[in-house]
Amino acid sequence: MNLTKTFTALPISSTQDLPDLIICHLPSWGAITMVGDDKKSYLQGQITSNVVALEPNQSTLGAHCDGKGKMLSTFRLFHHNNGYAMFQHRSAIEKELVEIKKYAIFSKVEIQESTDVCLGVIGVHANTFIQKLASKSFNSEHTNQVVAINGGSAVQISTTRWLLLLTQESAEQILDTDTTASLANDAIWDYADILDAIPRISSEDQLEHIPQAMNLQALDGISFTKGCYTGQETVARAKYRGINKRAMFKLEGHSDSPLPSKTTIERQVGENWRGAGKLLAQYQFTDGKIIALAVLPNNLEPDTSFRFEDSPTTLLTFAELPYSLQE
Repeated sequence: MNLTKTFTALPISSTQDLPDLIICHLPSWGAITMVGDDKKSYLQGQITSNVVALEPNQSTLGAHCDGKGKMLSTFRLFHHNNGYAMFQHRSAIEKELVEIKKYAIFSKVEIQESTDVCLGVIGVHANTFIQKLASKSFNSEHTNQVVAINGGSAVQISTTRWLLLLTQESAEQILDTDTTASLANDAIWDYADILDAIPRISSEDQLEHIPQAMNLQALDGISFTKGCYTGQETVARAKYRGINKRAMFKLEGHSDSPLPSKTTIERQVGENWRGAGKLLAQYQFTDGKIIALAVLPNNLEPDTSFRFEDSPTTLLTFAELPYSLQE
């Protein structure tokens, strides 16, 4: 089965409910896996999240930084196939893999890009669907759960959204067995990530921001008590000295034209417009409504107007985040 030809865009309007069950193929996403006797201690010294405290049935967001605290990747970390998986944007993996392996020669650990297939499961029937795949029951009201399924792992992202990381054979078996789900491409995953305001780093964004600039402190993606890791001094200073001046925000607007995939966000200053930040992700409904994520200065007024540099007639305003940025 050619997965790239099975899944197409799912057209929805901003006032329309999603189908009860959606399965989406995520070719723009991938994972780095880590196995070996030293996997826990090695990863603990590399990333912002607390690996030691991560239970087998839990997942966590996190980041891997360079020595200056600038992020090479943001990811969702979870136990997978007797090791760990770091689910992240595929375009960031090439550079991230080189950096995360830099000191692996001194530890009993094997790090590589996963060949597993990434699928998303979304909708009010998602939990029931996953329960049929799971080897044991789980509490669907809890988020960030990890359950074993045939051929891989299922990770709960929200109350109605799961990530599947599994073999090609298992992915094809699921798709051949279930005939009730709507199939969609990974644009619907972008939509869900924007609603949940989950950060992402693609290759264009690597080494641009510290973790707090993408709200990881508000999403339990940074441990300030775990001890040293690469870039830890900068991350700690941002918290305790208030040096961070940026945050990730959700924006909304309207356009009857297709949107640029990557562009600068400009903010209005009097009669003029000035660069404010870069677009991280965007989704456009069939009725023209736009939702987007962007890293912007964290001291802007709530009524600030924005626009795309490459589409100056498209105006945007702040939309409410699903979590608080107050420390």
